[in-house]
Amino acid sequence: MSTDTHHIEISLNTRRHRVIHQGVTFADTHAALTLIETGLDPVHYFPRADVNTARLSKSTHTSHCPYKGDATYYHLLTEDGPIENAVWSYEQPNEGVAQIKNYLAFYPSRIDRIDETAGT
Repeated sequence: MSTDTHHIEISLNTRRHRVIHQGVTFADTHAALTLIETGLDPVHYFPRADVNTARLSKSTHTSHCPYKGDATYYHLLTEDGPIENAVWSYEQPNEGVAQIKNYLAFYPSRIDRIDETAGT
């Protein structure tokens, strides 16, 4: 007998979120989407307009999530060279998570930090 207790909740998070690596701000927004998924840490998705996309290089790596769909990955271009597959996006997400379409998320373990503050 199978019971599917997997749950995904997405909410607009108007606190300021910044992605900072080596002292450089790669993203800065007051319009992040916070995705909370069963068994995983919350993930902040950034609108593309608030990400320095000139610092991204599309990767050939992809992955599939049965709940969210197919993810596209990007390398983060830094002064010390690229950080491989540090950023991902669902460009055609499954229907239940359509609001994250074309938003970008960063692996916290591959960058220095993601700041979340109430201020401007």
